[in-house]
Amino acid sequence: MKNNVFGKYCIQIFVLSVSIFFVSCVSHSKKGSASKGNPAGQKASKANTWVFLMAGQSNMAGRGAVEAQDTVTNKRILTINKGNKWILAKEPLHFYESSDALDCGMSCAKELLKGVPDSITIALVPCAVGGSSVFQWLNDEEHRGVKLLSNFRQKVQLAKQKGIIKGVLWHQGESNASKAGLQNYQNSLLQLLPKFRESVGNDTLPIIMGEIGRFAQPEEKAAYFEDINQIIRTVAADNDNLYFVSSEGLTDRGDHLHFNSASQRELGKRYADKFLSIQKSENKK
Repeated sequence: MKNNVFGKYCIQIFVLSVSIFFVSCVSHSKKGSASKGNPAGQKASKANTWVFLMAGQSNMAGRGAVEAQDTVTNKRILTINKGNKWILAKEPLHFYESSDALDCGMSCAKELLKGVPDSITIALVPCAVGGSSVFQWLNDEEHRGVKLLSNFRQKVQLAKQKGIIKGVLWHQGESNASKAGLQNYQNSLLQLLPKFRESVGNDTLPIIMGEIGRFAQPEEKAAYFEDINQIIRTVAADNDNLYFVSSEGLTDRGDHLHFNSASQRELGKRYADKFLSIQKSENKK
């Protein structure tokens, strides 16, 4: 009789122990899953989160067609949504207009990951608005519902809370590619770019400028586009920590104005390659 009671008691203890072990495993599994699925990238430290601000007009905001490959997320690539919440990045990144189109951000980030330590997370902050001129940026004008420079500064403060701002990707010039638009363009650009650095609090912050497309038509318009590109190249050559990436070989989407999807992806890679070369040079000093 005593043996039966003792046996039942042992069985109850065993069942209880198994139950506690099972509950513990499930709880641990849920915590691990929640951590892995964390869209805000909380595991990445501030020091290991490299932030890039994307500014300019439509070819930075994107006008290419978003395809399946552009919507694949990576836990090491973050961005913000319209509500300024950090999320896993996928195209389209920009949200100020209704175009919902492909920009160069994701391709840039993916290429950057190939050349940085595994501990680094890339964060992209969209600030570009289509159709904006350099004069509107410099004067902090409201364009398509966005006060351009003020919005940039607000996004800088958001970025500083997340990580270390490593650079600005700038692509603008199409709106200034005219006789009137070219007047004082270079001086305006040289006044604007320091304002970006002032906002960040880093007077040596790398700013990488992209050439505008080499496919403008008619011939007179193409000449203005080349004038803009010559200014971009000159500004980059004459000023420290200013750089440019070439648009040579890139093609338009059929409107002689905006890069197509393949060219947007290539442009992003060129921005990344330029930044990585800057990093390499700095590390050698």
